[in-house]
Amino acid sequence: MMKKIIPASLLFSLLFIFSCSDDFTSLAPHSERNVENFYKTPGDIEIAVNGIYDALQGGGTYGTTTEFATGGTGGYWVLTEIRSDNTDQGPDVTGLSLQVAVLNRFEEDALNEIPQGSWIESYQGIARANAVLTRIGDVDFGARQDKDSFIGEALFLRSLFYYNLALLFGNIPMPLTETVSISAQVPAATVFTQLITDLTDAASKLPDVHPSTVGGRATKGAAQTLLARVYLTVGNNSAAETALRAIISSGVFQLVPNYEDLWGPANELNTESIFEVQFKSGLATEGSGYAQAFAADETQVGGFPVNQRNRPTVDMINAYEPGDLRFEASMDTTFLNPTSGARQRYVRKYLSVPAGDQDGDNNWIVFRYADVLLMLAEAIGEGGEAYGLINQLRTRAGLADIEANTAGTFEDKLLQERRVELAFENHRWYDLLRFGKAQEVMQAHSAGATLDTFDDPAFTFTGQLLYAIPQREVDLGLDQN
Repeated sequence: MMKKIIPASLLFSLLFIFSCSDDFTSLAPHSERNVENFYKTPGDIEIAVNGIYDALQGGGTYGTTTEFATGGTGGYWVLTEIRSDNTDQGPDVTGLSLQVAVLNRFEEDALNEIPQGSWIESYQGIARANAVLTRIGDVDFGARQDKDSFIGEALFLRSLFYYNLALLFGNIPMPLTETVSISAQVPAATVFTQLITDLTDAASKLPDVHPSTVGGRATKGAAQTLLARVYLTVGNNSAAETALRAIISSGVFQLVPNYEDLWGPANELNTESIFEVQFKSGLATEGSGYAQAFAADETQVGGFPVNQRNRPTVDMINAYEPGDLRFEASMDTTFLNPTSGARQRYVRKYLSVPAGDQDGDNNWIVFRYADVLLMLAEAIGEGGEAYGLINQLRTRAGLADIEANTAGTFEDKLLQERRVELAFENHRWYDLLRFGKAQEVMQAHSAGATLDTFDDPAFTFTGQLLYAIPQREVDLGLDQN
């Protein structure tokens, strides 16, 4: 198994060749004079596609950054998990940490730098994908057989960025070709329609698996998984079912027998993994910061500094049934701070000892096979097959089966199962939106039904389901959502 997909020697040149400027409306490659001399050979295209993957590691997308406080603050996981009832910003709500705390309380404004960072870095990834898709047609691949795969990878990665942007911000610009500046916005529904076209194309071009010499690149299964998610988002359950059954029938993926064996650097790219964002410690800026960002104390990460984020809420703790084996694999509520003696809770899924400060080896799992089973249950609706899919995961978790006579609606039971199975994996907020439950769930959560003594005071849910378009983009001509 090869963990890395991007040679470290290429990343530094990629930052020069493909970086976008800080202004959103300047989407051309940073150094125009180099562009016409690039994209000439299959090797150039391979480097450029690797540059799109590199954008997934950004602090505004799937990575972490130390901009706001030692220990790291990230992009999508802050905007989704902390936004939901799964986690909060942690014990620190002052100073620079306030930017995270206001997101948890739905009190941020258009000047908040965290949504702005996600906006900028997502569009940087999109710009890199657009450059590849615009120029690859003119490149002669000769005897090489990977041209279609590169196109499929670029389409999938661009779709992944747009999927997050549309759910986070609503009406957004959607350039599909290499461009210098843009201003027009399209509705989220238009974005999803385009993603269906692009992901269908990507799935037709991507292989079931890549050669064993490379790991972590997007496959047909990754494109089909995101395609199914988009179909469910727009309410086309029948089309989602077709995509999901194709993944299952491929035989490429299967559940890992023990839930705890999904987590940690030694278990990455396992049989359940469909797509992961790759990180590698010991290569300058290629490591991840999740362990330090989520840990409760520096003793848990080899003495490196932490500033705890993504702390499980009491609601999340109470969501697990007694005996659920996923609980201890996902979080800990018994840790005693050696300095204060206070009991603390923290996410365990991404815990490891980094090789250096902010240099962990943990990947981020974007899609895994358990999600496919739960999405298929969602697509086909209540019935024996759907409960059978759910119960595969409950059996692994050491729990009894559920059925139609089990208390609650099918939708509530499915949403509950998704919550505990996929906790802290960036799914909860999007699930609440897709199921139409965000208002109801977040209103109950904000009322602070049962708050622990070390939890934050209750806040008032504002009903806000989208992040504001960053003010800098509004100042440049975009409409506020």
